[in-house]
Amino acid sequence: MTETITRDDAYLWLEDVEGERALAWVRERNAETTAALTGNDRFTRTYDGIRAVLDADDRIPMIAWHGRRVYNLWKDAAHPRGLWRRTTLEDYRGDDPAWQTVLDLDALAAAEDENWVWQGVTFLRTGPLAGERRCLLSLSRGGADAAVVREFDLDTLEFVKDGFVLPEAKSDVSWIDADRLFVGTDTGPGSMTSSGYPRQVRVWQRGTDVAEAPVIFEAAPEDVSVRASSDPSSDTERAVIRRSLDFFHAERYLYTAGELARIDVPDDAGVDVHREWLLVRVRTDWAVGDVTHPAGSLLVTRLDDFLAGDRTLTVLFTPDPHTSLSYAEWTRTGLILVLLSDVQSRLELLSHSGGEWHKTVLGSELGQTDVWDTNPDADEQYLLLSSGFTLPPTLRHGVLGGDAPEILKQGPAYFPSDGITTRQFFATSADGTQVPYFVVGREDAAPAPTLLSGYGGFEVSRVPSYNPIIGRGWLAEGGTYVVANIRGGGEYGPAWHRSALRENRPRAYEDFAAVAADLVARGITTRDRLGIEGGSNGGLLMGVMLTRYPELFGAIVCAVPLLDMRRYHLLLAGASWMAEYGDPDDPADWAYLSLFSPYQNVRDGVPYPPTLITTSTRDDRVHPGHARKMVALLREHGKDVTYYENIEGGHGGAADNAQLAFKWALAFEFLWRTLSPSS
Repeated sequence: MTETITRDDAYLWLEDVEGERALAWVRERNAETTAALTGNDRFTRTYDGIRAVLDADDRIPMIAWHGRRVYNLWKDAAHPRGLWRRTTLEDYRGDDPAWQTVLDLDALAAAEDENWVWQGVTFLRTGPLAGERRCLLSLSRGGADAAVVREFDLDTLEFVKDGFVLPEAKSDVSWIDADRLFVGTDTGPGSMTSSGYPRQVRVWQRGTDVAEAPVIFEAAPEDVSVRASSDPSSDTERAVIRRSLDFFHAERYLYTAGELARIDVPDDAGVDVHREWLLVRVRTDWAVGDVTHPAGSLLVTRLDDFLAGDRTLTVLFTPDPHTSLSYAEWTRTGLILVLLSDVQSRLELLSHSGGEWHKTVLGSELGQTDVWDTNPDADEQYLLLSSGFTLPPTLRHGVLGGDAPEILKQGPAYFPSDGITTRQFFATSADGTQVPYFVVGREDAAPAPTLLSGYGGFEVSRVPSYNPIIGRGWLAEGGTYVVANIRGGGEYGPAWHRSALRENRPRAYEDFAAVAADLVARGITTRDRLGIEGGSNGGLLMGVMLTRYPELFGAIVCAVPLLDMRRYHLLLAGASWMAEYGDPDDPADWAYLSLFSPYQNVRDGVPYPPTLITTSTRDDRVHPGHARKMVALLREHGKDVTYYENIEGGHGGAADNAQLAFKWALAFEFLWRTLSPSS
């Protein structure tokens, strides 16, 4: 089958990520784009404006709890890779916290001659060395998903000599205790799945070779991945092992003192174990005895009782046609639910006493609000982050069961918002579905240059939030910004996502096209002044709009995209997404994929809007070959296409603030020239 897939692909050589011929082609395109779009006053002004807000000293330093302290990764002009630092919550409340530097990533990168990019930290949260003692740092070269893992001492602020170290790989690690880890990593043939993620869970003892560590669980090669997550809320040694069968289905096992017990819930349900509780988020209707729990419900039960066969489930949330559960976060003994009602947030705070769950509702008075962090190892504290399209972020602190959350930090405005309004409309899609979208801009400026953004996949919701990059580069310059909440996302729960899966994927594209048409019909913009933007799965959306709906748009910006749906499952992590899109090797699946795969649907004689496609050489999630090959094919057909490939950046497309500012300044310069050439 591989021969059939590749034999007609004249640009297959561009999939050689670091091949000399491919990189020479990339350098030529980058030089063309840089010469065409940079070096003028508007580009410089846009770049400087974006860089200023990304590096601003008055940003809220966002924090995460661990032990008695809160931690922050701070990036600015002097520290482009970041300062990892900490302070106490009490000190953080003040205007000038006394930060202690834990690790200077720029100094580390210079000392080790590596282009380190922060990828995350895993704290030891149980046992005598928990609290402020040990952690595992994940450091990526150039922003790739694959990372080096190294043990770090939070007392001495140094890497642990002869500590736990994993070479660069897509690893998964979780502490068991101070001397043992659950680990999944590349230990040679058979240790990784066809999607490139860990296939085995090992118990790794300090001072031993990870390749010799005993395997306690092994998934099938065609599974997406397997991982073990220790449960620090338990008084016993306990973990949940998740065997991901595909992107949306998994088997879960409780691992206790070397014993495995299957958690008997539907494979597509979300599962969370905390203290004595088992939390189940239902994604398809689940019949339990005489009761059927509808998709989107949230249920809770006592874990030990459930494992013993008791199926008494307490309903914490049931969806309705307008309201869905976005996610839930534990405090030590309570739970916070984040709901979306027509894509606008509402929070429910749940506490348990007297054998019942009690609810407090935080409504829209806080604006669009998310749970930023909780402190589930210690207490009932939580942090909420609120913002809106024109509402700068506010960080609030609260205690479950206490008074209303209080303002902890408030971010400044980075662009003028006087006269800019946020409105919500609904467009009618091809099958009659009402599709919500937000319009942000000056009502008296219509028809204005308009940037429409969308995603529509993997149950990801697009909600209102403060984006100083969009504010500085687009809204402040007189543009209108639109976010479409198309099917495939999670805005209305699992059914909204499921309605655009696999053979139903075109519904997401019909939704986006309907929003575009509705914007023009309402007089908000015109076709020639309507640009669109999306990345990753949203980049696929942009590719489909280019090849199937080119008459609707004046310009397209397509970032880190999937575009060749004939070969996507053979490239990097692509095989893990077949539950979302389908299997190109299956003739029945290719029959529908072939109808919208952008790379296979470029046509002569059809006028396409000017298009900017960007990616990163270091993207090891969505292969840069998608973008490269599409640009080469469009150039062959004489289409107006511009290309830029950042060497660093991973799937985010940028490894630091300077690269991020450059990428967005390129996009805005391209859009303004195309949609408003006289500006």
